Amino acid sequence: MEKHFKLSDSEFQQKFITCELNPSYFTHEAHLRLAWININENGIEQAEKNIQTQLQKFVEFVEAKDKYNTTLTLAATKAVYHFMLKSNADNFKDFITEFPRLKYNFRELMDCHYGFDIYNSNQAKTEFLEPDLIPFD
Repeated sequence: MEKHFKLSDSEFQQKFITCELNPSYFTHEAHLRLAWININENGIEQAEKNIQTQLQKFVEFVEAKDKYNTTLTLAATKAVYHFMLKSNADNFKDFITEFPRLKYNFRELMDCHYGFDIYNSNQAKTEFLEPDLIPFD
């Protein structure tokens, strides 16, 4: 079990927002959890805004500003939302168990939408680039 599960959803989100979360807790799965919590609480449109702001603040605090990627952040949030619409889970643990592809095959999932490297694109890091293969619905 990942370390972020030691915290309830509200504790996890609050510690993240206030930059009190141990950076080692913020894994790829924890990023997905943050999206899941935000979407549940605020809906997809507000969640996209919140996550960008919160994540930019967090990466700046941990001196990892160069790792922030706008396209990847929003694409991950959109992917979580897509699977949430198909899910019966009422908590993140059940959700990620139901859709392990988000955790274990995320890059492959992104490659279905993007025919170019969003991970290393300077433009993708600073602005959201729409998928050129399959649009997010």
